This record gives sequence, C-alpha cells and structure tokens, in this order.
Amino acid sequence: MKSLFTLMCAIGLGAVLAAPAMAQNNPRGTTSVALGGTKVTIEYGRPSLKGRSVNDMLGQLPAGQVWRLGADTSTTFTTTGDLDFSGTTVPKGEYSLWARKESDNSWKLVFNSQHGQWGTDHDASKDAVAVDLKQDKASSSDEQVTIGLEKADNGGEFNVQWGDLELSTNFTAK
Repeated sequence: MKSLFTLMCAIGLGAVLAAPAMAQNNPRGTTSVALGGTKVTIEYGRPSLKGRSVNDMLGQLPAGQVWRLGADTSTTFTTTGDLDFSGTTVPKGEYSLWARKESDNSWKLVFNSQHGQWGTDHDASKDAVAVDLKQDKASSSDEQVTIGLEKADNGGEFNVQWGDLELSTNFTAK
C-alpha cells in the first residue's frame, strides 16, 4: 500500500512539473551568433498571425506596454560576454527579452533579469537594460515571429520580424 501511495505521488508530481512544457502550443525557434569569444543565443516561441495582421496584434499596444517577442514561455537571451548596443552595455548573462512601445511609437528592446517565466509575466522592476530598436516595414510578410542574430559590420545584428513589422539593432562584443 505504501508503494502504491509513493507511485501515485510521483506520477502526480511528474504531471505538475510537465504541465508548463505541455502547455506550449507554438513551435520554438533558436538563433545564435559568435563574435570572437562571445556567443549570443536566443530561444523563443513562434506564434502565427492566423489571418490577423500584425497591426491587429500590436497596433493597439499602449505606450509603456511590452510585447513578449514570442509566445508561451519567455524569450531567453543568453550572452557569454558583455555586449555594447550603441553605448549601452548588456552584461554577460541570461535574460528574458521584451519589446516596449514608447509614447512616440518607437520601440525599445528590454533585457529583463527574470527568465524562464510564462511570457506574459513581465516584472518591470527586473528590467536591466533597454536599447533603441529601429522599425522598418519588411519587404515580405512573415506568418510566424522570426528572430535572427547575424554577423554585421564590426559586430552583430538582432532583428525580429512578424508580418510586415521589422525591428532591429546592432551590437558589438566588448
């Protein structure tokens, strides 16, 4: 009887621990770039527009609010070395990534020290650094969120595209 109770407890605990992973309904994506001895990696959920426009999804976002840059669990940004985004330092470590809409409709890329949480659970008190993002209209439309890291002049480029919205910024390894 004691063995049966122990088995039932183990099964119940396993179900509780597995629930967040099973609740993820979107495919996951990863991207990475190496800049000298520094490796930068992003792991994120890839929601689809499903007939909606990106304006339907993000156009009504009020100033000061954040977009989780993905779906399901938070988007995770990892760097093995310090990075420089136009004079703003992002220290080596692991962060969740967010895009914050500003009052002038521009965007900031927000690095939050909390990571691994459900993607809608943003705690602004843990925002470590925010850097400017350049907004462009993409030449083609992406159905799913796509985040990219690639080598660029003297460093790397971060970009995210969803529908015809494209946000980007450059960085260097320190």
